[in-house]
Amino acid sequence: MPQDYNKTLNLPKTDFAMRAGLPKREPEMLKKWEEENRYQALMKHNEGKPLFVLHDGPPYANGDVHLGTALNKTLKDIIIRYKNMSGFQAPYVPGWDTHGLPTELKARARAGVGNSTTISPVELRKICRDFALGYLDDQRNQFKRLGAMGEWDNPYITLKPEYEAKQIEVFGEMALKGYIYKGLKPVYWCTDCGTALAEAEVEYDKDPCFSIYVKFKVTDDQGKLTAMGANLDETYFVIWTTTTWTLPGNVAICVGPRFDYCLIEANGQYFVMAEALYQSVMAEAGIEEYQVLGTIRGSELERMVTRHPFLDRDSLVIVGDHVTLESGTGCVHTAPGHGVEDYVVCRNYPELPIVVPVDDKGYLTDEAGQFAGLSTDEANKAIGKHLEETGALFAAKRIVHDYPHCWRCKKPILFRATEQWFCSIDSFKNEAIEAIKGVEWIPAWGEDRITSMVRDRADWCISRQRKWGVPIPILYCKHCGKPIITRETVDTIAGIFRKEGSDSWFVRPAADFAPEGFTCPECGHNEFEKEKDIMDVWFDSGSSHAAVCAQRPYLKWPADLYLEGADQYRGWFQSSLLTSIATTGKAPYKAVVTHGWVVDGNGEKMSKSLGNGILPQEIVDKYGADILRLWVASSDYHADIRISPNILSQLSEVYRKIRNTARFILGNLSDFDPDQHQVDYDRLEPIDKWTLMRLDSLVGLVRDAYDHYEFHRVTHPIQNFCVVDMSNFYLDVLKDRLYVEKADSPSRRAAQTTIYRVLDAMTRMLAPILAFTSEEIWEHMPHSKADNAQSVLLNDMPAPSQVAHDDEFLARWERIHAIREDVKKALELARNQKVVGSSLDAHVTLYCEGELYDFAKSVEKELPDIFIVSRLTIEKEGKGEFDAEMEGLSVTVDKASGEKCERCWAYSDTVGQDEKHPTLCARCAAIVE
Repeated sequence: MPQDYNKTLNLPKTDFAMRAGLPKREPEMLKKWEEENRYQALMKHNEGKPLFVLHDGPPYANGDVHLGTALNKTLKDIIIRYKNMSGFQAPYVPGWDTHGLPTELKARARAGVGNSTTISPVELRKICRDFALGYLDDQRNQFKRLGAMGEWDNPYITLKPEYEAKQIEVFGEMALKGYIYKGLKPVYWCTDCGTALAEAEVEYDKDPCFSIYVKFKVTDDQGKLTAMGANLDETYFVIWTTTTWTLPGNVAICVGPRFDYCLIEANGQYFVMAEALYQSVMAEAGIEEYQVLGTIRGSELERMVTRHPFLDRDSLVIVGDHVTLESGTGCVHTAPGHGVEDYVVCRNYPELPIVVPVDDKGYLTDEAGQFAGLSTDEANKAIGKHLEETGALFAAKRIVHDYPHCWRCKKPILFRATEQWFCSIDSFKNEAIEAIKGVEWIPAWGEDRITSMVRDRADWCISRQRKWGVPIPILYCKHCGKPIITRETVDTIAGIFRKEGSDSWFVRPAADFAPEGFTCPECGHNEFEKEKDIMDVWFDSGSSHAAVCAQRPYLKWPADLYLEGADQYRGWFQSSLLTSIATTGKAPYKAVVTHGWVVDGNGEKMSKSLGNGILPQEIVDKYGADILRLWVASSDYHADIRISPNILSQLSEVYRKIRNTARFILGNLSDFDPDQHQVDYDRLEPIDKWTLMRLDSLVGLVRDAYDHYEFHRVTHPIQNFCVVDMSNFYLDVLKDRLYVEKADSPSRRAAQTTIYRVLDAMTRMLAPILAFTSEEIWEHMPHSKADNAQSVLLNDMPAPSQVAHDDEFLARWERIHAIREDVKKALELARNQKVVGSSLDAHVTLYCEGELYDFAKSVEKELPDIFIVSRLTIEKEGKGEFDAEMEGLSVTVDKASGEKCERCWAYSDTVGQDEKHPTLCARCAAIVE
């Protein structure tokens, strides 16, 4: 009866599935991790190691997770996992930002509350709190589904009493140092949201408007313009503006003191404009015939007086260094109630009033004269028409320009002077800029970006006219009206907030927040009122370094790392820096990493209206979280990151190749015990040594990439190693040794030793990225007693082995590779010509010239296995049928002589020589005996 020799082969055996089935498998693994308290086990495992703190920037708890948030959380999780496997204890405390107008608006909409004034502040705050905590739970579950590890059961939340109390202390510290003040200053104001905005809450968008040039009649020229030939009754300064509605607020015209201005005569009228701009302005007005009567320095124009074109008010000519010659006329319309630069320059002229002729709803007030009651849009048209009818309009043109919009409601905003609380940035700006230099910014251009933003920013408007947020902890004396903030009041308010939360501010009387026996430091009275405004939400999150890193004993301050989107240079990075510098004099972070935006496959912004949006949950449900994580890690995330169904399909193929490599190795380690069967390095075959040297190089590359947060330099080399070095070469060549040799033969054990080390290192290197698959591999592979078999995370990243890096040896193998590539091409050609079927059907003859012959002969014993052919001949003379790319090499492929061995499928003249095993070659016959 014929023997079944298949049973004598060492065929792969593994329960590791070929198909990943990640959408079904991952939730089961998550459940197991939670039951095992995997995160807590990791923290305990790393007790006593140096601490690494990545401080989480809190997302808003007012909606589902989108791809940008998923990208952010996954990047953080990759770092946390890597650091915990690299000699650190790296706790991760996730956070949520729960206050702010976006949350309030959504909460009110869900509750059916159209106007916040129809319910009490406490009722409103309860609606907002419940809404935020509900979405917080949703987001927490979505983040966990991505495989993100952390202290999910004890996150930091900006509405928690202990957080709010610390925020009050941060504010108090800044106030007591004199950095907080109340003033009437122009701020960004959203009429739709009814509140002031910070710079970080403003975004620019295209807005159509009229660019107009307006004539202001000169009433007092100090004799200078008339001396140049002007008729004072027909002499005008010409200003330019794109915000017609601000003209009722005009109190001055500002010129550049060092610029030259021209007096121009046209059609019997005289106009003052900058010498560098008058030609373009006259062209805009369609005036071709005109004469320049003379020039005068801007400083000489100071304190001339003009008349407002439609209000009973003078407009003083003043000078300011902010005036430029980039556009307009060089004569700048100045309304201190509508612009920060206008406000600043007008402070040099105490006689100039701050006129704010627009209310908080965006309607002009009585100070706008005949235009009172109009909205700003209506006023634009009405004022423009009036100027034209009265002859005060010099020129007009419809344009589209960049204009600030509210980041929440997306509507255009106003510049409007209101009484607000400010933080004086100038008081510690230089310290902040100096501290920036001591931070590592990744990418490096981040340093210049945040430096310029801090250097150029105005004072921080920190008050908001809302109810959902942390109250500004200031009392007012009922008698003298003075604002009160002392160490005692700060401590009292913080103490109450720590016990009861900030709702207490809206429930308790003002007297409760003053220490017992406290009286007004100004007048001695003891009756008080509470500030009605709340803090800017950026002050909330900007206090997190103090409320979290400096408070939790298992964290540290400053944090080692902040990682957020590039928009946070003007947001959280900056607000954190400013509160930290103001209170401690130091930056709250040692390093800052930024990522770009998620865009579609064409590089377009993703949105519902364009129909190109993809939700993280859709990817997880279809492909699994590990594919999303692989997408994150494979991208150079410092720039914009593209995603599309095609990109995800390509990544799924990359994943499949990595998984198949792991599965092949696992199948061939079913009878391998690392503690019993590993062989020493000097007993490995040359090709095994080459593989371990390649692995060492990979480990070095990967560790360096992780250390520099460049995760695409992790995935791409690993993918290349799996496909090129492993699947296409080493594992392909290795099959004969693994399947055919005796199970416990030294050569097979050497092969198993090599692939075990490869898989062990590869699984550890992939663990931060393929969170689920790496654990699945780890669960299925054999381990030495030195390893922690419970989880790959409870083991260290691989270190390069003790194998000496032999450049000459590696160069030798590079040459063998090159010869193999030429032989593969010759075999393919022979296969197409029906000379052979598989490569084992072949007898390959190498025709080598010169030194190449000596090299080929020196490795002749190894080449048949490397080529996976049955026979090899090396000739010094002659010419092969196939011209190789390698110089001096040609190849001929013939059908191998002999019979095909039933067991190893190689052709050999020894088949049939063994009577007991007539269908086997001599090697296989000896093995099966």
